[in-house]
Amino acid sequence: MEMIREYADWFYLIGAVLFILTLRGLSGPKTAIQGNRYGMIAMAIAVLTTFFVADNPVVWMIVGAMVAGAVVGIARARTVPMTQMPETVALMHSLVGLAAVLIAIAAIIHNNKLIELGPDLLAANGVNFHEMSRVHLFELFVGCFVGAITFTASVFAYGKLAAKKWAKTISGTWVKPVQAIIFIAMLVFGFMFFSTGNMTAFWAMTALALIFGWVWIAPVGGGDMPVVVSLLNSFSGWAAAGIGFTLENNMLIVAGSLVGSSGAILSYIMCKAMNRSIINVLFGGAMGGTAVAAADAGDKAPRNHRSGSADDAGFLMSNADSVVIVPGYGMAQGRAQNAVKELANILKEQGVTVRFAIHPVAGRMPGHMNVLLAEADVPYEDILEMDEINSDFPATDVVLVIGANDVVNPAAKDDPTSPIYGMPILEAHKARTIMVIKRSMATGYAGLDNDLFYNDKTMMIFGDAKKVVEDMTKAINGTGH
Repeated sequence: MEMIREYADWFYLIGAVLFILTLRGLSGPKTAIQGNRYGMIAMAIAVLTTFFVADNPVVWMIVGAMVAGAVVGIARARTVPMTQMPETVALMHSLVGLAAVLIAIAAIIHNNKLIELGPDLLAANGVNFHEMSRVHLFELFVGCFVGAITFTASVFAYGKLAAKKWAKTISGTWVKPVQAIIFIAMLVFGFMFFSTGNMTAFWAMTALALIFGWVWIAPVGGGDMPVVVSLLNSFSGWAAAGIGFTLENNMLIVAGSLVGSSGAILSYIMCKAMNRSIINVLFGGAMGGTAVAAADAGDKAPRNHRSGSADDAGFLMSNADSVVIVPGYGMAQGRAQNAVKELANILKEQGVTVRFAIHPVAGRMPGHMNVLLAEADVPYEDILEMDEINSDFPATDVVLVIGANDVVNPAAKDDPTSPIYGMPILEAHKARTIMVIKRSMATGYAGLDNDLFYNDKTMMIFGDAKKVVEDMTKAINGTGH
């Protein structure tokens, strides 16, 4: 134990290097598994080192919490379906935020208890105590209010992604003024706490931060939730880094900074992919909210679309030279990734070139479609990002869209009045034939109708994604009815 205490900084340095290698590994699908291993080793080093260098740890509480957390984590990891992964990630972010708040509260209460004992009694017991400096109070202020915002915002994001009734979107002209009032009041009380150490100001700041997290995310539209999840990931990292300063734990500072900065960069990349600023996403209102869609629907006359069967689709794809598959949340919802992989293999056996086109914000979280396809063992070289494949669509015989909506909506290119106008999309509408698998003609997660569905080159195929894709495979094999 003494050796670990003596070389704690070295162990933390090793852990920090491994965390950096983790991010490097996670930057590509082929190295992601190795990156995860680096991360697990780094976290084990960090936890064990902290455990042994802590002053007078309550061992049974620490071990009990670790065991309980491990049991819940393993059970959740083994049972969560991929359709629920986005909300699971959001819920995990909320726990990081909650931990930051609780640690800040514990640090302040502990400090106040020591003050109550008095310097003479502390000195008699060999405790060298100094009141919290302004810098320390500022660290607690930042860690606590960022953690509180992260906690409630992540809980709301979880509820929205899981379609919980209590996670209702709020809208109206009153929203932005209320957000501004709560935010300013939070900063005022935070400054009072930072300046005076007043506990009443601390509790008021924390309560307002919890309220602000909810009110801040509640107006954001469903189509923007992938960016929100990414940003909350960043916030959880900064909250952890802030608490790292409070605990004087270098490992927590480094790990939190890595998570915070990488999440911020990812959020920027996703906003760029939507041709929008992060401020517009978080404070500009819903990306084509439900109310807007409903109003538009009443003003438009019914539009005609062409529908077909899985047999028709199978025939067209088997006679094509090139097929591009565009997966969306519908593929995740129908758990159709393995059926899609089998369809791609059958087409390849018949000499068809098959590739997958992925939009940066497809699905409900960053990398959602990539994870699903990796789970089905789709070759990495067959999966192309939007910038890599968009120029190929005009020469593509068939595009098969599976449950995607907003990321292939031509309104982003053609309709200046559309809420998604200017957003880069997968240009599936330029292909020679487009086939779309959907359960119905309902709007997508952003609440917008899709002009692609009414294109003369488009054939709609209605039904569960997995069942339809399996029927397509049977039709190509000649085993369908």
